[in-house]
Amino acid sequence: MKPVYLAGRGLACSLGLDVPAAVTALRSGGGAASFYTLPGEPAVRVPYRAMADVPGDWNTRAGELIRRVALEAGAQHARDGALFIATSSFDIGAVEQGAAGMDYQAFADKVAAWLAWVGPVFVVSTACTSSLNAMMAAHALLHSGTVQDALVLGVELNNRLTVDGFAALQLLSPDRSKPFGAHRDGLVLGEAVAALRLSSRASSHWQMLGGANVVHGKQPTSASASAVEYMYRSALAHCGLAADAIDLIKVQAAGSPGNDAIEAQGLRGMFPTMPPLVSLKATIGHTMGASGAAEIALLTACLEHGVWPTYADAQDETLGVQLAARQPDSVRRLMASILGFGGGHATVVLERT
Repeated sequence: MKPVYLAGRGLACSLGLDVPAAVTALRSGGGAASFYTLPGEPAVRVPYRAMADVPGDWNTRAGELIRRVALEAGAQHARDGALFIATSSFDIGAVEQGAAGMDYQAFADKVAAWLAWVGPVFVVSTACTSSLNAMMAAHALLHSGTVQDALVLGVELNNRLTVDGFAALQLLSPDRSKPFGAHRDGLVLGEAVAALRLSSRASSHWQMLGGANVVHGKQPTSASASAVEYMYRSALAHCGLAADAIDLIKVQAAGSPGNDAIEAQGLRGMFPTMPPLVSLKATIGHTMGASGAAEIALLTACLEHGVWPTYADAQDETLGVQLAARQPDSVRRLMASILGFGGGHATVVLERT
């Protein structure tokens, strides 16, 4: 079985249109969220982590961002490998602008054409866990030697359906995301395009060891503490690691009153000695299907450049967990987790080589 390396990364998010720009913005404290106006009488504004404007309609903008991010990740070295497109909204934004109705195969063909991709193409859509599940699928192909290169592409761009849907469920904060915060009151959505180039032949600073995806069907719109615990336990077993081998966990912690508490309960059940925790939802928003790839791209760059997010709000001491106020002195192994609709609980394990 072959090792799998994170050989390249690309990211366009509200912090910037490439990884260096995002790290620089985070070092300076991160930018403020823009606002999205919900229809109704009276109209209501909610915060939204939008990217810097790229001109053109949805397809023009998407094509430009996808090509830019894929190039940053080094996709030109992997075009004969496997492409995994991870998304929860596909091109619904284009449909909202008058394009033809959604066709998943047409969307995959369109993205592959933008990248001049010649290898096999897969689409993964498991709500918020999409890009982590795409990473695990790519890891399986690379680890077995089926392919030597893969590109995981997370795509989540602005559309009314996603924001209006979350607003209708009363899941959005009126001002900002407060991960594990004492006064958390909902999440803040955002848009991102992220690319992770995985390879079994090009070594790098980071190796992907494996992961786990656990679905708890009885909780379609919220997390399950037992599933969170089982997710971590399964991932560690898959990688042959003990709980104390983990130096950092990137948690979901989107600022949801209920889900943050459930996630904290699952963490306490799994880790008798809690590793340092970090959340990136307050800096780039919850980018849905792209969130796993986007947050891994940003987090690994932050660890390499000594940059760390800050949290403006007081932590909820009743949760029994705390986000780390500064970067840990040494991070060899980290877990990156996403919890999502449909009862999905996914995490992957990375090791710094």
